Amino acid sequence: MDAELLHIEGKPVLRFERTLRHSPEKVWRVVTEPAEMKHWFPAEVTIDGRKLTFTFPEAAPVDADGGEGELLESDPPKVFAFRWHNDVLRFELLPHPDGCLLVFTAVITSKLSAGRDAPGWLTCLDALTAHADGTEFTPPTDWLARIEHHVAEFGLDEGTDDPDGVRFVRDLVWTPLDAVWALLTESATESATESTTESTDVTTGTVPTRAAHPGITPGRVIRAEAPHLLEYEWLRDGTPQGVVRWELTHEHLQGTTATLFQENAHGPEALAAWHVHMELFFAATQGDIRCPWPAAREKELVQRYAGR
Repeated sequence: MDAELLHIEGKPVLRFERTLRHSPEKVWRVVTEPAEMKHWFPAEVTIDGRKLTFTFPEAAPVDADGGEGELLESDPPKVFAFRWHNDVLRFELLPHPDGCLLVFTAVITSKLSAGRDAPGWLTCLDALTAHADGTEFTPPTDWLARIEHHVAEFGLDEGTDDPDGVRFVRDLVWTPLDAVWALLTESATESATESTTESTDVTTGTVPTRAAHPGITPGRVIRAEAPHLLEYEWLRDGTPQGVVRWELTHEHLQGTTATLFQENAHGPEALAAWHVHMELFFAATQGDIRCPWPAAREKELVQRYAGR
């Protein structure tokens, strides 16, 4: 089955099921022994009593430290649970006529990250299954499509029509903050995978193309505080109607987040236009520059928002 996004006791929880053609005892070893885990878990794991240490041996030295965790539950061959950073991972093994049913849940810190966490854990479970079966595993390469699928499935791409305007909040995965700013302001390179601190002074120029969708008329830039904030007026018949504000934030364990707000804009048309724009912007942060503007997609979204 695919991933489920649940909310349990106010916390976002990803849930997965896998049927494996092996006994719970064999799967237990694959799930809990560090020598077995290195074939499918995203980090190498060291277990010392109740302390867990995570490392990324193939990463650069500055990124090799994966932090620490804590063993929370170990009931062979039924339940294995531990904390990694702020996430809680739980593996439950149940007898099944075909072998073993693995129920995996991940209590995650932020609902926004579920769109990228789900395909990541699905890949890990694919690798776990292949290792248990003794077969080769080839990691997927279509990460953008997989993330977009889960973002849409979980409704993480939807905007809100608040009393003061429309708002979107999107997870931009691990794209560096400076690279997102450079992409938004078109101040450095088309590749958002290249981190840079260079930026133009947008306060002296026009609003960058990527900061506005085709249906909006930008006015003057009000504030530009690289690499976190870009705010400008939007016009109707040459008269300012409010502001459009881009806010970019980055947290060490969560990655980069973009918040888009258009003041005094309401309705399905405004939501649909920004929805499309945020889809295109997210793809651009992953190196996929899409054009021209997908008018059919915008029309589809107008109908969807109108029917909410």
